[in-house]
Amino acid sequence: MSTSPHAPAAAAPPGNASRAPRAFGRSHTDDLMSFLAASPSPYHAVANAAERLEKAGFRQVAETDAWDGTSGGKYVLRGGAIVAWYVPEGADPHTPFRIVGAHTDSPNLRVKPRPDTGAHGWRQIAVEIYGGPLLNSWLDRDLGLSGRLSLRDGSTRLVNVDRPLLRVPQLAIHLDRSVSAEGLKLDKQRHLQPVWGLGDDVRDGDLIAFLEQELGLASGDVTGWDLMTHSVEPPAYLGRDKDLVAGPRMDNLLSVHSATAALAAVATSGAALSYIPVLAAFDHEENGSQSDTGADGPLLGSVLERSVFARGGSYEDRARAFAGTVCLSSDTGHAVHPNYAERHDPTHHPRANGGPILKVNVNNRYATDGSGRAIFAAACEKADVPFQSFVSNNAMPCGTTIGPITAARHGIKTVDIGAAILSMHSVRELCGADDPFLLANALVAFLEG
Repeated sequence: MSTSPHAPAAAAPPGNASRAPRAFGRSHTDDLMSFLAASPSPYHAVANAAERLEKAGFRQVAETDAWDGTSGGKYVLRGGAIVAWYVPEGADPHTPFRIVGAHTDSPNLRVKPRPDTGAHGWRQIAVEIYGGPLLNSWLDRDLGLSGRLSLRDGSTRLVNVDRPLLRVPQLAIHLDRSVSAEGLKLDKQRHLQPVWGLGDDVRDGDLIAFLEQELGLASGDVTGWDLMTHSVEPPAYLGRDKDLVAGPRMDNLLSVHSATAALAAVATSGAALSYIPVLAAFDHEENGSQSDTGADGPLLGSVLERSVFARGGSYEDRARAFAGTVCLSSDTGHAVHPNYAERHDPTHHPRANGGPILKVNVNNRYATDGSGRAIFAAACEKADVPFQSFVSNNAMPCGTTIGPITAARHGIKTVDIGAAILSMHSVRELCGADDPFLLANALVAFLEG
């Protein structure tokens, strides 16, 4: 293991958990980079997660079908969300779950219902701001276009134009001398509309016609769309010793990838399991989680309940299973920033390659409490993985995650964790190269119970 020479030591939980060999090393980070590049939208992310699970023996089940109580790995896809679970042989209806929760969406620029616009000889695409992106990071980037197309026959198709197609050009400093003194000020409506060509004959339907041609569809086949922009610059190792990774959508595909790998590893390990391991990767975390694919919707609860009932369980079995269930809400958090250290709590400075972070907020912006900390500490000790603690500076507002939502909606113990990164919500974020596989190894130990 290559870690920062100043990385804090793992906090030791009470007792002596037996250590297990790590399931992942640096090759996991290589695979993360491939996953990020292949997942420009939530729809691509869940498709890629499903493909990895299929290779581990999981099979898709439809929500409209009757479910059986057979053992093995299963998953449900709904839009940009996936819930996958593995039922061990002989699992009782009241067997509790071990869940890793994450989210598939990231802040970006999303295409409006009438995409085609332009002015002064420039053809542009009308976009809406999704979530809370660092707007300046989207300027002067070569952008592709990806997402989901809904077709006239009721089917959907994924689309990924992964080449320089769009660009949001910044105003030259000669035309705005105040930038140097007052900083960049962007109007979300006027200044973020990307250009994609030249011409004065802007017509409704140009963008969709272009995408129909890209996919070999007939004119008029596309009747609906969920489209978004992404940077076409691929992920890369960074630094003198290549001990950092720069890439898009780490918040929160880093967790989705690690959780997918951990669930597949546990399902194929042959280990005796006393819990049912679960991956729940939701959409729409960046705008409040209130959707049919968000953590504040019924998807997770519905899947868990149907799993209990399919194994012959009653409502009493469901209550017993939920009472013993634990969820790790895995989302990226803030590494200490070398240029803005005063923005962090002075006694909590998570470092890159220092292992996953345990997030705490006594006002329940995170769901972690002392007993949850002990559960995560035991998993990290078993995996021989160091972990760090994160608390916000008291003078700064604290962000939140799907953790408190999951705990409150389903009444299950939830612990907030994640990997420490810089440049959160930028078009391109930064993490330690070892932290993805350290997180994945901790998740394996947690899912095994």
